[in-house]
Amino acid sequence: MVTNMNTISLILGGGTGSRLRPLTSQRSKPAVPIGSKYRLIDIPISNCLNSGLKRMFVLTQFNSTSLNRHIKNTYHFDSFTRGFVDILAAEQTHSSDQWFQGTADAVRQSMHHLVNHQYEYTLILSGDQLYQMNFKELGGFHVDLDADLTIATIPVVAKDASGFGIMKVNTEGFIESFIEKPSQDILSDWASPVAEKYAKEGKVFLASMGIYIFKRAFMEQLFEDLPDAKDFGKEIIPAAINGGYKVASYSYGGYWTDIGTIASFFEANIALSKDVPEFNLYDAVNPVFTRPRMLAPSKVFGTMLNNTVIAEGSIIHAKKIENSIVGIRSRIGKNTEVINSIVMGNDYYETIDEIESREDAPLGVGENCYIENAIIDKDCRIGDNVKIRGGANLKDEETDTHYIKDGIVVLQKKAFIPDNTIIGVR
Repeated sequence: MVTNMNTISLILGGGTGSRLRPLTSQRSKPAVPIGSKYRLIDIPISNCLNSGLKRMFVLTQFNSTSLNRHIKNTYHFDSFTRGFVDILAAEQTHSSDQWFQGTADAVRQSMHHLVNHQYEYTLILSGDQLYQMNFKELGGFHVDLDADLTIATIPVVAKDASGFGIMKVNTEGFIESFIEKPSQDILSDWASPVAEKYAKEGKVFLASMGIYIFKRAFMEQLFEDLPDAKDFGKEIIPAAINGGYKVASYSYGGYWTDIGTIASFFEANIALSKDVPEFNLYDAVNPVFTRPRMLAPSKVFGTMLNNTVIAEGSIIHAKKIENSIVGIRSRIGKNTEVINSIVMGNDYYETIDEIESREDAPLGVGENCYIENAIIDKDCRIGDNVKIRGGANLKDEETDTHYIKDGIVVLQKKAFIPDNTIIGVR
């Protein structure tokens, strides 16, 4: 049985996150805000807590200050739980003077911090995915099969399979072979036995979710045998499969998405505004934990709201907000419309005197603005009569104040947009 006392969870903080720029220009991927009040790192930590696993290390390297601060201010345990969420930052040691070179290298370089802990299993998680999983079920499957390594997989259709590492799994649940991002012309050879409901949907390809559980001794043996291996997906996992070890596939059928690009981040957020989103923020049994900020309730003045999530501490005078996510301490001015957009909010409040004395614009969105298909990062100052509108016909661009990616306009953190500015589709 996988329990808190025999399992250590390692959450990978990711690299530079270049595909998520500019959201990762001043923060790491796991620190990116999501769902109005959370950060991506809250997802794997909450999954661990809801699964009874309370011993976690977060491995960080790039732009990690805000992530470290969030974890320090959020996750506290009493003396009787034996729980912790600790940061393991990349460091130079006598055995290595290199920063983390990949997922496996990050874990290898961090192993010496685990020697004082008793554990039998190591759970490896990503810090930039959106899903809800009971790791007790994953662990139970791993123990029942007496696997050396179990990989969480998700059934996908052919058109999606080329973007993942695909497992060839036998009827007993063990992985026989693995291929990274197979081309469509050879994909038919990589179908696996799946549950009938997935087969009917054409989801016969098992894609790696980047979630692994190892026997401790097996992981240590792999690192010893492969001292130069840097990545789990490209090196460690193929070596384990080809070496004849017991590598199992745990097929997961719930909602899961990898937040790797601006488009995937945008879609995952906007999906939370649906009537019944696939990712359930309102699950009383498996809540998503985050920092308790003790903010005042939000106030809304004459605004038409439809399919919109609004975080606490906001003051909204807008004309209309639809299919959107509004973050903490947001301020949105009169007669402004926000459509299909993410407004991340602000890190602090300005006083009335500060607002009246500013020559540029106060924090938030001004009056008579129109915002559509956009992401407004934190602490932006948007003047009056501003139009920001993304669209599929827009070319990608990068400026000092904003990026355009995949047709989505992304304002950089702390950007100032003067009155009457037009960005994107006119």
